[in-house]
Amino acid sequence: MANDGYAGAVSPGGPSDVRELPRLTIRKCSVSSFDNNAYLLTCRSTGAQLLVDAAADPDRLRALLEEGTERLDVIVTTHQHQDHVGALREMARTTGARTAAGAEDADALPVDVDDRLFHGDTVTFGDVTLDVVALRGHTPGSVALAYRDPSDPEGFTHLFTGDSLFPGGVGNTKNPGQSFDSLYRDVTERVFDVYGDDTWVYPGHGNDTTLGVERPHLDEWRARGW
Repeated sequence: MANDGYAGAVSPGGPSDVRELPRLTIRKCSVSSFDNNAYLLTCRSTGAQLLVDAAADPDRLRALLEEGTERLDVIVTTHQHQDHVGALREMARTTGARTAAGAEDADALPVDVDDRLFHGDTVTFGDVTLDVVALRGHTPGSVALAYRDPSDPEGFTHLFTGDSLFPGGVGNTKNPGQSFDSLYRDVTERVFDVYGDDTWVYPGHGNDTTLGVERPHLDEWRARGW
């Protein structure tokens, strides 16, 4: 794990944890009784900001914006489940931010989605660009966002995974319409086969992890089917 003072452990109603990168500031907070993580990404050169999952508690999310530059340029929703979109309508309405989500989940969201995302797309705000990684299975249109600071050759990738990858396994696939086989395949081929062990994983709930911590357990996940 990185030794920069950021731990990624937050609790509902508690303070944000903050990570400073050369071109990007990452703030993590938790909202709601479901311990949903919301991430505010701030472009350090322009002040532009992107919110990953307007999950709940718009007052706390507005306070999160104020911890940065107050503005909000883009809201990316990692997937359609209700616990990840509870404050989406209000945050979009009050900030005027553009909305983005995986194409297959977009019609299920409580707002008209401005940008429908596909695997291999990018999302740009200010001088920061994120890569879109589609991870199908928890929902049809689940997406992750990957960032590596181009000015920091020694830095590692930062991967915001929603509910598709957690410490200890992939996301839930027990309900109708979900698919463990699809999610496991995408997580293996599009995440573990692409990014290094130092990649930091920022999930939709709970604590963070790295790919290096999780990689030795891939066969175990495959065998147990979750």
